[in-house]
Amino acid sequence: MKTCAFRLWDFKMVHLRLLKMPLQYNKKEIQTGIKGLTQNWRADLMAAISVALIALPLSLGIALAAGAPAMSGIISAVVGGVVTTLYRGGHISVNGPAKGVIAVILLGIALMDDGTGQAFNYILAAIVVSGGLQVLLGLLKLGRFADIFHSSVIHGLLAAIGIIIFAKQIHVALGSHAESSSIVQNLIDAVVQLPNANPFVVIISLSGLLLTLFHSKISYKLFHILPTPMWVIALSIPLVYAFNFFDEHTLSFFGKAYEVGPSLLLDIPDNIMDSIMHPNFSKIGTLDFWTIVFSLLMITSIESLAIAKAVDKIDPYKRKTNLNKDLTGIGLSTMLAGFLGGLPIIAVIIRSTVNINNGARTKWSNMYQGIILLLFIVLMGPILKQVPLCAFAILLVYTGYKLASPAVFKEVYSQGIEQLIFFLGTLVLTLYTNLLIGLFGGLLLALGCHILLARLPVTVFFGMLFKSGTKLLQKNTNSFELRIKGVANFLSILNLKNIIKEIPVGSDVKINVSNTRILDLTVQELLYNFKKDHARTGGKVRITGMEYHISSAPHKLAFKSLLAHIPVQLSPRQLRIKKLSVKNNWLYRQEVEWDISSLQDFDFFETRPLEYKENVISGTFPDCDNMRWEISDITFDEGALSAKEVFHTTVEVIHLNKEIPLFVLEQEGFFDKIFERVMAFRGQADIDFPQYPEFSKNFLLRGENKSQLATFFTAPVVEFLLSKEVYHIESNGSSLLIFRSLRVARTEDIEQMILFSKDFVKLIE
Repeated sequence: MKTCAFRLWDFKMVHLRLLKMPLQYNKKEIQTGIKGLTQNWRADLMAAISVALIALPLSLGIALAAGAPAMSGIISAVVGGVVTTLYRGGHISVNGPAKGVIAVILLGIALMDDGTGQAFNYILAAIVVSGGLQVLLGLLKLGRFADIFHSSVIHGLLAAIGIIIFAKQIHVALGSHAESSSIVQNLIDAVVQLPNANPFVVIISLSGLLLTLFHSKISYKLFHILPTPMWVIALSIPLVYAFNFFDEHTLSFFGKAYEVGPSLLLDIPDNIMDSIMHPNFSKIGTLDFWTIVFSLLMITSIESLAIAKAVDKIDPYKRKTNLNKDLTGIGLSTMLAGFLGGLPIIAVIIRSTVNINNGARTKWSNMYQGIILLLFIVLMGPILKQVPLCAFAILLVYTGYKLASPAVFKEVYSQGIEQLIFFLGTLVLTLYTNLLIGLFGGLLLALGCHILLARLPVTVFFGMLFKSGTKLLQKNTNSFELRIKGVANFLSILNLKNIIKEIPVGSDVKINVSNTRILDLTVQELLYNFKKDHARTGGKVRITGMEYHISSAPHKLAFKSLLAHIPVQLSPRQLRIKKLSVKNNWLYRQEVEWDISSLQDFDFFETRPLEYKENVISGTFPDCDNMRWEISDITFDEGALSAKEVFHTTVEVIHLNKEIPLFVLEQEGFFDKIFERVMAFRGQADIDFPQYPEFSKNFLLRGENKSQLATFFTAPVVEFLLSKEVYHIESNGSSLLIFRSLRVARTEDIEQMILFSKDFVKLIE
């Protein structure tokens, strides 16, 4: 009996089919400006609808979590969509309010509340000024300085923001109260006041939380028509009616009375024009005002630039953001948003990821989502007034948890104990002081640890940092060697990036790090990202000298110091794979390999950045003219930054001896038929063969040329596929990509995969 072996529905990527961009086999250059609008309006519009559905509840929730009027989030999202699109350096990112500013706005309201009711108006003034400074940074081309902020410190800052969001919103989700300004005390109060939680609020919050946790695991595709936040909002309304939150009254629960009423519901004006507020600049001469200005400037600039670079990695067309222009555009939009009563604007990763996965191609999708969001708020205003505040709160509670979950701590620790120290130091400093002190305190902590780990006098350390002797040597016409020396850490990033820019595209490059006293995680990230980008230009990069260093963790990017080399021990699974390879005369390499060029041309990885491969088995099919194949464990990402999910799976690549049609084949579910109309509207419909009704019913096939595919999928091929377990099979014309599930394969699964692929290529040959 045939079973679904391609188990996307077991994972966070359950929505993959629904949110996946149409297959882009023709890598034509996407037009910009008005030509881009007319050429790609269908794809951009469809993506914008999905983004707007997510932006609506999140924008309202972010504003409420920041202690601002709910509509300030919508104003920011609309301005970020409509205005930022007109002047921006990015191609496909989405702009709007983000959770990173919540902590700053909360702090600002607390600092500048003088009892006049103008606290938020003072914040709006700070937003306008921070936007103006952001424009100045962009015009002066200072966006590149964001690279010097250590990634572990930034993650610590984001984790602190997550804890702040959680501590503030958990009380709204429980129907309890916390008066303390201390974040730690708020967390303690949440536990202490748990017995006093309002059960009718908790029921709604718990329902929303369960839906958030299990939405992606439900294979019934009807649940994936709407994104999770919209389901949480929609399903909370019947409970509001059941408990009658519209009238102030009490309800009894186990003999105890609890108050419910309109105060627990979202309050937005009937007329959107009534939401507009204006800044008050009367506090501009105070220290508190400028503390908020620079906090907003640092957080929004760093986060926007980090997200812009993250979006570039998952852009299927591999376009690069003009970071300085993007910074200027976001600053201009932030100024306008501040004048109208909106929150600061940045590039937002979750909405940008959804935008890409839904097939957006140009910047105009950002404008569409802003316009659609405005229509939503006008048309759905009466409905939104029936939504309980706790529904928005539970979305933010989950978001806060994700930013500071145990998995985050575990991932940082896996990179080395020193990274955990930087991370925790930044987190604690931020929680007990503010974001500015946390950021710069974390950087000083990282620098101090680097000095200790380098075991050098301070003067010598800085000499090896700023006068390292790093240089680029040209060996011949198309061959270069980059020799990195001295201290290579986050403070040397800018100099290193300037040198790398001198390397011609398509050249062969050797990067020698054998003479680095220390090699920081941030530098290694830069080198391996360059290696991936350079491979796309046809160039080759080889990194040598790592073997002369030692690190505190086995992680590939862990901090390294020049001491010695420790051999790696094989795991039990690696020993089994090695034994299997020896038995079958296959070649086996357990080392991590960063050359992933053989995988990057497949559609599956267009929006999923590949990190590395390991445990590589390679061989040939003697019965198929010695056709070469390779099986490896790969690591790839879905999304980026706070929206990032890391996956480890086992895939096979078969290098064919002839050209075949381009296609992607996978199992088709019942509800896929509903979405075929959407895909057809985008210009990418499922291909059916009338002569093979059972095949067309059970398989989702996409490709460029239906007539070529009809010739390729002969009766023996179709019968073979119908008789076997379902694999994801993809052709890029010269190679096949095959995998069974998004998990690392067992040794017996590897054997079955090889047998399947051998029989399959015999048929197509």
